[in-house]
Amino acid sequence: MFRLIAAFNVVLGSVFDALLRPLAALPPLGSLTVVSLVTAVVMLLVVRRTSNQRALDQVKRQIHAALFEIRLFNDDLRAIFRAQAEMLRHNLTYLRLSLAPMLWMIVPFVFVIAQLQFQYGYDGLEAGRQVLLAAHLRESRPSGVVATLEAPAGIRADTEAVWFPAAQDVIWRLTPQAAGDHELRLHVAGQTFTKTIHVSSRVARRSPARLEAGFVNAILYPAEPPLPTDAVVTAISVAYPERDINVLGWRLNWMIVFFALSIVFAFVLRKPFGVTL
Repeated sequence: MFRLIAAFNVVLGSVFDALLRPLAALPPLGSLTVVSLVTAVVMLLVVRRTSNQRALDQVKRQIHAALFEIRLFNDDLRAIFRAQAEMLRHNLTYLRLSLAPMLWMIVPFVFVIAQLQFQYGYDGLEAGRQVLLAAHLRESRPSGVVATLEAPAGIRADTEAVWFPAAQDVIWRLTPQAAGDHELRLHVAGQTFTKTIHVSSRVARRSPARLEAGFVNAILYPAEPPLPTDAVVTAISVAYPERDINVLGWRLNWMIVFFALSIVFAFVLRKPFGVTL
């Protein structure tokens, strides 16, 4: 199953790279605004297609009627309790009617959020600023195991492999020299592994960790193909800094900005699209 998910992630990652490439010149908030707008439009289309719009509109009217009844008969406790019970019942009906579009969207959204995390969740490495590359071994350093790093042009390896047997890690210190995408090659115990590294501040796919194959790893870490399950190395990581989105001086996690903008756009566009939310 995870092999199928990994293959799907490769295709989906290429699609997201192609769709976001025209937005690369924009600041993160600008491109995330465009992504949120497109997401809101897709959400509205799904809701219109998969929900009972007439029933949703009717139950919303009933909820509003119960609220007016509470305000109108605010000196009649029996009427207030009856209206509150009616409002609770109508809210439960509203949740039931909203369940169908939620079920249609939840699985695609998991994959979309995972892809966007690796576009917006991490800041770029800077040329001239050192960064650590770590490989985690399946077991503490076996006797005689040698680890070497093959760095491409644009990446300088400042140290040889440094072993930390207690943590089962081997670490290199690197200095990016040029912007762009680079591929490192690690040779450990006769096995060769690759790891991508991205140097720039623009929105682009960044993979902080390449992990061994598995169902959860395939869903949560789609930016690179998984490592073989029988490999001596179980994880390769690059210490990317986390990115916050600057909104009017507030530094916010990208998911907060994404969901807030998507909700705002959805409510603004619901009438032009003829959708009841």
